[in-house]
Amino acid sequence: MGTLSVQLADLQYDVHIGSDVYDLFSTKYRQLLSSADQIGIIADETVAKHHLPVLCNALQQAGVEPKLKVVPSGEQCKTAEVYIDCQSYFLRENFTRQSILIAFGGGACGDLTGFVAATYMRGIRFIQCPTTILSHDSAVGGKTAINLPEGKNMVGSFHQPSAVLFHTDLFQTLPPREMRSGLAELVKHAFISDADWSYELLRKENFTSPSVEWLSTELLKGIQVKADIVAEDTFEHSSRKFLNFGHTFGHAVEAVYGYGGLSHGECVVIGMVYSLIASEQYGEIESSFTNEFIDFAKANGYPFEPVHEHSFEAFLPYMLKDKKATFGNMHFILLQNLGLPFVQQMTIPVCHQIFDELKRRV
Repeated sequence: MGTLSVQLADLQYDVHIGSDVYDLFSTKYRQLLSSADQIGIIADETVAKHHLPVLCNALQQAGVEPKLKVVPSGEQCKTAEVYIDCQSYFLRENFTRQSILIAFGGGACGDLTGFVAATYMRGIRFIQCPTTILSHDSAVGGKTAINLPEGKNMVGSFHQPSAVLFHTDLFQTLPPREMRSGLAELVKHAFISDADWSYELLRKENFTSPSVEWLSTELLKGIQVKADIVAEDTFEHSSRKFLNFGHTFGHAVEAVYGYGGLSHGECVVIGMVYSLIASEQYGEIESSFTNEFIDFAKANGYPFEPVHEHSFEAFLPYMLKDKKATFGNMHFILLQNLGLPFVQQMTIPVCHQIFDELKRRV
């Protein structure tokens, strides 16, 4: 089992990765669970169908009989309607400020559960039990949110979990698209932190069908990158913005495709190519590296059709709503070099020019 600590100014929690992490409910986290008057699970319906007994059996071993709320799979759970339905369910079940929620699903389920926990009676505790590779990014750091038709993650709160438990055996049932999606965020963590690691990932054979052992090691490295940044900047006033590399344009692609038409990671890969092209202009990234990444992405099944199917004007409104935008100006996370991110303001004409270059290259 791999473990690392997220150390913030006012609290600390641990992240665990391994095939035996749910044993911790009966040991390390028994006291946490016993301090709650009720335990509630918010579970992704697809994950619940395949894996819910694994979680429930571990909780029962710890003496817990949880209440269960099943929500739609993926981004479809991050709506205002589902959010209100969850709040009402826990009120009907007489949950209090002493209750604890458990998120059981991918990043979307974790985002929803965290926001429900952050706002239920003005805040209760929750535990992240992620079931996807993508969640190695979203489950750590305390960002919680739901989507609106006008933009992704526009309503949310910072609310840190009490613990994060990754059961690696659950990765084995992930479909190829989910595998690609999660590994995209791993590449992002490498690009903003370590040039050597970046090249290792781009040149790894069978990148989208790795062993669980390799995944466990690499995901822990990715989580460490995020944990270090979050410890330095919990509320995204400075360096935490670097974690959004590839996301300004990537979120626009995701919004145009309706939150689920493409996976989050697939959209982020498109966004990273966009940002690398901009980094050739504002930083010192070589076009040869950008092209190597494009070749890598195509070889591993990442799609680029959105760039050709929609005009720049389709993506622009969502880019302007990005949470990093100020006074109508767009701010992008770019790379001076691999491992050295920075924030760059860009005008609409420049963004259009970069889109045209993206379209030409992919």
